[in-house]
Amino acid sequence: MQRRTFLTALTAALIAAPVSATVAAETLTVYTSRNEQLIQPVFDAFTKATGITVRFTTDKDGALIERLKAEGENTPADVLITVDAGNLWLAKSSGVLQPLTSDVVLQKIPAHLRDEDNHWFGVSLRARTVMRHVERVRANEIARYEDLADPKWKGRLCLRTSKNVYNQSLVATMIADLGEAKTEAIVKGWVANLATLPFPNDTAVLEAIAQGICDVGITNTYYLGRLVAKNPQFPVVPVWTNQQDRGVHVNVSGVGVTKHAKHPELAKRFIEWLVTSDAQKIFAEQNHEYPVVEGTPVSPVVARWGTFQASQTPLSKAGELQRAAVQLMDRAGWR
Repeated sequence: MQRRTFLTALTAALIAAPVSATVAAETLTVYTSRNEQLIQPVFDAFTKATGITVRFTTDKDGALIERLKAEGENTPADVLITVDAGNLWLAKSSGVLQPLTSDVVLQKIPAHLRDEDNHWFGVSLRARTVMRHVERVRANEIARYEDLADPKWKGRLCLRTSKNVYNQSLVATMIADLGEAKTEAIVKGWVANLATLPFPNDTAVLEAIAQGICDVGITNTYYLGRLVAKNPQFPVVPVWTNQQDRGVHVNVSGVGVTKHAKHPELAKRFIEWLVTSDAQKIFAEQNHEYPVVEGTPVSPVVARWGTFQASQTPLSKAGELQRAAVQLMDRAGWR
């Protein structure tokens, strides 16, 4: 009886050990600031394609970066997914990411959409451009972001709050392209032309244009895509700005391997999967974003807007010049 009990226990131990190891090795842990309903389909598709389970935690960008700093070597996170190059730059400068070596990723993601030291990579693209009411503003009335500083737009412009990182990154890249003095003059012109106090989000800006509170604004295109998908008659369209010079300001949602990842090979496999056509289609179709991999089709809603020349300014500038951008916006009175 004792021998049987010993053999039974030994067999159970031998069976349990490899199963436990396999489960641990095939589970990827992700910290993400993207909304669950937007990122869950990506994780589900990755698991279906690879058999690797994804365990994830969602929170705001800054909170996740601080959490990674506090957890240090004890973090369970293998991957960080966040939005805006300013946040990605902050994650790198905070020391919570490590470089990734992958020829697959480097070949598919353009240089200006990733970190020069390979700590982070853009996996979906968003354009932040001028929006106009289809009836109250003619297509040829605006050609550049700078045009919105013209007094003709006084009382006709809506903006999101300057506290938003998307606006901070826009201004930071303008500083990189135009210099601080010229950018400040433009931003002061925007503030002088505001129809009302800044709004808390891009959707509110677009709805204000539709309702006649203002005629023009600046938002990310995917917010418009969501509204048009629900209401094809929504009376706002994008203006592809600065097509004769620097191009439309673009930004990314991006990904990086955490510094203390327990499963760096799984993290690499995940990031390489994110640049496959299957993954890129999810970003394009689910949220009306632009894919970063050339040749991937956009959603039907986005396709109606045509193509545009995007800025080639390295997105690292959005982080490097973010403090200067915030200070400039404060001086200009953008709240």
